[in-house]
Amino acid sequence: MKIETKYSGETEINPSNIIHFEQGVPSFEEEKQFVLLPFSEEPSPFYILQSTITPGLAFMVMTPFQFFPKYEAKLADNVIEQLEIDNEEDVALFVILTLRDELVDSTANLRGPIVINSKKQKGKQIVLNESSYETKHPLATFAAAGQKER
Repeated sequence: MKIETKYSGETEINPSNIIHFEQGVPSFEEEKQFVLLPFSEEPSPFYILQSTITPGLAFMVMTPFQFFPKYEAKLADNVIEQLEIDNEEDVALFVILTLRDELVDSTANLRGPIVINSKKQKGKQIVLNESSYETKHPLATFAAAGQKER
C-alpha cells in the first residue's frame, strides 16, 4: 500500500503495520491510523509517526530510553485493557519530540508518551499526571555521555 508522507513523499507501507488509535491523538481525534517510519536508514532511536490519511500530519518520536534511561511510564489498568496488552514485551513506548534548529533547544514530551501494543497494532497517547515529567523536557540535558537525570 502506498501513502503520501510529510517527509519522504510517496512511501510503500505494509498495511499490517498500521497502528490504530481508537480515540485518535490529542488535538487530532479524527486521525486514527498511523504508521511508524524510520527516521533514517541508519539505526536510530528516532522515528516518524505518520498519519496514513493526512500526508502533512507526522510527529517526530523517539524511544525515550537512550536519552532518559530511568524513564518509566506506569500504565493504568484501563489503558492496558483498551490496548489489549497481555505481555509487557508487546509494549512499545515513544515520546513526541519538538525539534529545533539546534539539538540543545529540542525537547521531548515525557508527560504524554505514546503507548503501542505492537502485537495488536493498537496505540494511545496517555498523560502521566502523577509524575514529575514535563511536556518540554530538554534533550540536551541528557545528550552528553555520563550525565545523570535530574
